[in-house]
Amino acid sequence: MRRRDFIAGLGGVVAWPAAAQAQQVERVGRVGVLFPFPEGNLSTQRMAALRQALPQFGWIEGRNLRIDTYHGPQEQVVDRAAELVHSAPDVIVVYGVAATRAVQQRTRVIPIVFLAVGDPMSSGIVKDVARPEGNATGFTNLFASFGGKWVQLLKEFAPQVSRIAVVWDPGYTGGYFASPSIETAAKAMAIEVVPIPVRTPAEAARAIPAFAAEPNGGLLIIPMRFILEGPILNLAVEYNLPSIASGREEASLGALLSYGSNRTSMFRDAATYVDRILRGAKVGDLPVQFPTKFELILNLKIAKALGLQVPGRLLAFPDEVIE
Repeated sequence: MRRRDFIAGLGGVVAWPAAAQAQQVERVGRVGVLFPFPEGNLSTQRMAALRQALPQFGWIEGRNLRIDTYHGPQEQVVDRAAELVHSAPDVIVVYGVAATRAVQQRTRVIPIVFLAVGDPMSSGIVKDVARPEGNATGFTNLFASFGGKWVQLLKEFAPQVSRIAVVWDPGYTGGYFASPSIETAAKAMAIEVVPIPVRTPAEAARAIPAFAAEPNGGLLIIPMRFILEGPILNLAVEYNLPSIASGREEASLGALLSYGSNRTSMFRDAATYVDRILRGAKVGDLPVQFPTKFELILNLKIAKALGLQVPGRLLAFPDEVIE
């Protein structure tokens, strides 16, 4: 498959300086990492990316670096954030909106490197992405304008869709930040938008079938807790609803499409800011980094299960096809 790079504004990922890769550090740096989900393959994979990157800056676990990880589930993220802050690391790496807010509420002193928080301004995590105030900066995964792209892609691969349920978790994001771009794109394509807030699998089990009772529906799944994504995607397949989400994990779980940045690579990128903070850099001098590369993934198995005939011209677009 051809690989396409989609370039977006607001800066790019920080390059790793060659000098830093070889330089060894004498003091022990302490890094705490918070995941808003239970320990498992996802967190192991993402931590591996961070652990593999830090030695290139001279930080070696067991010699001059200590990393402590804390895990949810989401309902316990406040307690895990409190434990992490109490341990007083030199820098905190935190994944997702809710976990970032939980850490911010408990420290205004320890530097925070957040990851995958969508639009950090609309979610209230920072007020200025160029010179972050307070103690938080980081690498995010999406733009607010992404919503329109999701709508466009879903309509292109599932042209029968005339109604889209925007499914989001208020406990994770507070709201679906891409709303204006979703509404604008949907209106241009004469698509009805139905917002569906979902907090539990039981809510999803009621809301998704109710939406599917009318024909020509599709799902747009805003990033949410992992405990919800599986049940929602199972319902999408069961009720013949083409769906689009933002990460490869969702495509492998049953979304027809995913379009977004590579979440694991953010942990590799985070090493650049962890290194600079451990060496004394101020958070305000480290602008929030937005992604410059996005991946389109098509689950062809789901397309066949939904009875969709994907034209050959569209098969050339995805970066990956799951068969």
